[in-house]
Amino acid sequence: MGDTTPPAATAATTHKLARRLNLFDATMLVMGGIIGAGIFVNPAEVARQVHTPLLILGAWLIGGLIALAGAFVYAELAARRPEVGGQYAYLRDAYHPTVAFLYGWSLLLVIQSGGMAAVAITFARYFAELTGAPLAEGALAALALALLTAINCLGVRAGSNVQSALMVLKIAAIAALVLCGWWFTTNAPGITHAPALGEPLSFDLLLALGAALTPVMFAYGGWQTTSFVAGEMREPRRDLARGLLFGVAGVVLLYTAVSFVCVYALGAEGLAATTTPASSVMRGALGERGARLIALGITVSTLGFLSQSLLTTPRVYFAMAEDGLFFRSIARVNGRTRVPVFAIALQGAAAIVIALSGRYGQILNYVVSVDFIWFGLTGLSLFIFRRHARESGDDAAGFKVPGHPYTTALFVAACWLVVVSTVYKYPANSAVGFLIVLAGVPASYYWLRQQRNKR
Repeated sequence: MGDTTPPAATAATTHKLARRLNLFDATMLVMGGIIGAGIFVNPAEVARQVHTPLLILGAWLIGGLIALAGAFVYAELAARRPEVGGQYAYLRDAYHPTVAFLYGWSLLLVIQSGGMAAVAITFARYFAELTGAPLAEGALAALALALLTAINCLGVRAGSNVQSALMVLKIAAIAALVLCGWWFTTNAPGITHAPALGEPLSFDLLLALGAALTPVMFAYGGWQTTSFVAGEMREPRRDLARGLLFGVAGVVLLYTAVSFVCVYALGAEGLAATTTPASSVMRGALGERGARLIALGITVSTLGFLSQSLLTTPRVYFAMAEDGLFFRSIARVNGRTRVPVFAIALQGAAAIVIALSGRYGQILNYVVSVDFIWFGLTGLSLFIFRRHARESGDDAAGFKVPGHPYTTALFVAACWLVVVSTVYKYPANSAVGFLIVLAGVPASYYWLRQQRNKR
């Protein structure tokens, strides 16, 4: 720990990226990074673990509280270090450039690219079902990724406008699901309403609730990626912190409403029995027309997630290159569009390759434990930054985590619990994920040696 930041790290404050994003953009990016296809499917996964309406809703509320605790942590980190790369910069400055490099390495090879490939395939399936497009799923997914990559290369404002528009459409789709499920399914044939509210507290019940929180926490993930574009916000200290809090709070409200209407319309048993809860609710409300409408909503939602990912994540690779920990060409900024075109193209290409390879599902199995390790380390970094601020007598952060250190410790503990439970449940997949991350250690030392040789 200590001052291990490479000299090039200070370049983040003098980069040539354009500061064109405001609070609304930040909020839409936060929500867009969270809401993908998961909320339309995961309520059924939760219902298969816990079997009463109260526990199903409780799992989503608990997950939302943990996500809010994380948003508080990242909001303070954003106020303390409003730099390009966000979470990458926090890890670099709190620990060591090697730790930050491994985070970027895992984003490129596992977390973000694999997730984007899987979501792109989901988009392709629904799009083909709606339009009858003759192309294969992999080809449709690759075309969508290529189109969004090109849009984001046109400038951060172009990418943000597309992302915000898709996010508004996502909210409309979720609102339609909630309203239709509530209004039209009250007396629909075949739809039951489970009256049970709870069951006796036991160790088995706690284990089941823990298992239910796994898909919930994954559905709430993604808000941290907005920190990557801190260097392109007009007022990052203020707008990024507020955007994180507003965005996560908005998603908690939407997710809780969706889980409520799924239980209301299908009952706990009916929800556990379906694999497509959103379609089941809309089919019960409006027939096949409703199922097609929610399929359209899922298509838009997946496209919005991909747009957000291509706008935010490439800034991590850009920051790595500025630090001398990646190819220098990745740090080049187009003089006209003021965006890191090569970094954006790299992310798009990596996702396209995985989507076309058909290995995205396997890679996703490696993501879980790896992703939450970085969450936990980032939460711990706040303790480090606060200690350094006390020692230096310079604590100028504008936002402070309410309830720190308890709320911060809660978030970190939740992250470690997810890691432990995932390793316990999927040891082989977790081991592969860890090996992929460790494979980046020689690469990081190569870049660090290159950097020392240039001094």
